[in-house]
Amino acid sequence: MAKVNIPALTTDELNSKLNDAREELMKLRFQQATGELSDTTRLEITRRLIARLLTELNQRNRAAQMESES
Repeated sequence: MAKVNIPALTTDELNSKLNDAREELMKLRFQQATGELSDTTRLEITRRLIARLLTELNQRNRAAQMESES
């Protein structure tokens, strides 16, 4: 998986990357369950990417809420 500059992405791009990462995680879990997955570090990398994407989205949502309250 290529390095992604998360803060530089638009919100739509973040949501798209998040959906792609969640789909990839699901596929990796199936591969692990069937014994086809040889590189288990991909699970951890994908989970961390999902966490980073969610963190960025949450930060943007909080910033937008703070602006609207001001």
